[in-house]
Amino acid sequence: MRELVLVGIGGFIGAVLRYGLSNIIQNDNSAIPIGTLVVNFLGTLLLGIIVYSAELVAFITPEIRVFLTIGVLGAFTTMSTFGLEAFTMFEEGKSTLLILYVVGTVFLVFLGMFVAKISVGAISNHVQ
Repeated sequence: MRELVLVGIGGFIGAVLRYGLSNIIQNDNSAIPIGTLVVNFLGTLLLGIIVYSAELVAFITPEIRVFLTIGVLGAFTTMSTFGLEAFTMFEEGKSTLLILYVVGTVFLVFLGMFVAKISVGAISNHVQ
């Protein structure tokens, strides 16, 4: 029951953060949903930092990990929104933008995880 509450509170926080950050970043004149792209990158980067920190440094308790990964970041990252936006571009025949958006998203989430692992590995080497 405790984990369920942690996920619920974290989900509320993550959803509010996603909404706020996306609205700050997104320009209505932009052809590509930059807000979603940035949120997906940041969410992936933060998820990687948390997961690798828990693995390498072991200062994150299982409860905090559930709260942050499933709760906060589960609601913060926006892959479902990404799917809707990409499909809308497809329906509207915006093939070039669709390809840029899909490739850009995949590249940035991969880059986020790579940077997180390298960063946490470097930090953990100095801490130990």
